[in-house]
Amino acid sequence: MDRRDFLGLAIAGSLPLAIDGRTPASELQQRFRIGVCDWMLLKRQRPGAITLAKEIGVDGLEVDMGSLGDRDTFDNALAKPEFRDPFVQLAKENQIEICSIAMSGFYAQSFAERPTYQRMVADCIETMVQLGVKIAFLPLGVPSDLIKRPELRPQVVQRLQTVGRLAEQSQVIIGIETALDARGEVKLLDEIASPAIKSYFNFANALQNGRQLLEELQILGKDRICQIHCTDEDGVWLENNKRLNMVAVKTTLDALGWSGWMVMERSRDAKNSRDVRGNYGANARYLKSIFGVSR
Repeated sequence: MDRRDFLGLAIAGSLPLAIDGRTPASELQQRFRIGVCDWMLLKRQRPGAITLAKEIGVDGLEVDMGSLGDRDTFDNALAKPEFRDPFVQLAKENQIEICSIAMSGFYAQSFAERPTYQRMVADCIETMVQLGVKIAFLPLGVPSDLIKRPELRPQVVQRLQTVGRLAEQSQVIIGIETALDARGEVKLLDEIASPAIKSYFNFANALQNGRQLLEELQILGKDRICQIHCTDEDGVWLENNKRLNMVAVKTTLDALGWSGWMVMERSRDAKNSRDVRGNYGANARYLKSIFGVSR
């Protein structure tokens, strides 16, 4: 198996891609799995995120690398075996898979300008290797918004090419979230030209900018999307969101042959936004009713 084949498998994991009528229902249930971000559970890198994830009925947890601030790298407790090993054991006991590692610190910090970006991403990749996780989330947040700050594009491309080489060496995928539309993101990925850099697609980016969500998915296609943040801005639960047709989303993903993790981030009831169990429990139940996933 060559490097590109491995990286392709890293996206899909063991999830079967067959979607024809001959595929057993038990296998269809594994095409999509539902996760949630630990920081949205208000339990960033805390063991309680695992037990809470099990309680609300999801299959996995996206674990954040920790806060950043003015540090050279993330405040990452998972780098310490005395914390990491019990954390991993607790996840196994609760049948919660760590589906991805997030570098959410880059929402507010500039990936394009941060001098220690390479150490930060290397630390994330090392954590992925230690945990056996194949996908990381890297948002190009407001400071590296390529629409508002197009002059940063050469720096972003160069840095992501460097990150891609690091990820290829460890046979992992770095999923980026940008402010670009799907066509713009395809051009960016082509410019980066690394099999280890993919799109971590976020429904909210398309919806909040008036784009056609289904068309965006089709333009990016199965092979460019490594994982999905199945979310919109806070306001209502997913099942009450009039601008997000989840049945049509599933139909589109079925047609593309895409399989993988649908990770909840926001979509909380604005009237009760801190009710973690209520908000994410409801969203998890709804997603499983649409995507046919059961525990």
